[in-house]
Amino acid sequence: MNLQPAELAGHLSEAEAFHGHMCGGIVLGVRMALLGLARTGIRDPKGRDRKRLLVFVEIDRCATDAITSVTGCRPGKRTMKIKDYGKMAATFLDLETGKAVRVSAKDRPRLEDPGAEMKVLRELPDEELFLVQEGQVRLGPGDLPGRPVRSVLCARCGESVLDMRDVPVDGRILCRPCAEGGDYFVPAEARP
Repeated sequence: MNLQPAELAGHLSEAEAFHGHMCGGIVLGVRMALLGLARTGIRDPKGRDRKRLLVFVEIDRCATDAITSVTGCRPGKRTMKIKDYGKMAATFLDLETGKAVRVSAKDRPRLEDPGAEMKVLRELPDEELFLVQEGQVRLGPGDLPGRPVRSVLCARCGESVLDMRDVPVDGRILCRPCAEGGDYFVPAEARP
């Protein structure tokens, strides 16, 4: 991808303002997003192409904010899915064509000096910095942006579960936390 330094600087500045500071994750995320957009053929992700793009990020760190800044995709708009695998990777899916491109950062030695590290991340050629794979993304009807496909009540906790995220267990409809026997949140009244 032939990106002009001024164009990269503009995206980095916007991502820094969105995220709150500049770091290596912001540089990687901006470059990942620009490469993913270029490889899927999406030119205007915040404008005329905004309904074509769905992004899957695989980490809950700075790069995700950078990808949000460049693409305009967000979890609340259901155009960004967070699959927190702890990997510096993201998949860009063109919903119109079905073309999917996964961009992941290659492992490389890190520099101790953050300034020198960010300079390397800005200047390293894409092919030395990233692995790019084309493929497909399996989507269900509940994965697409738009109005909820379905809403059901969990038979155990009584909370509403949207978009086919419910689980049938012994003839009852449960939310995932109830079906799996717990979740990250423990109510105060439930503590021993």
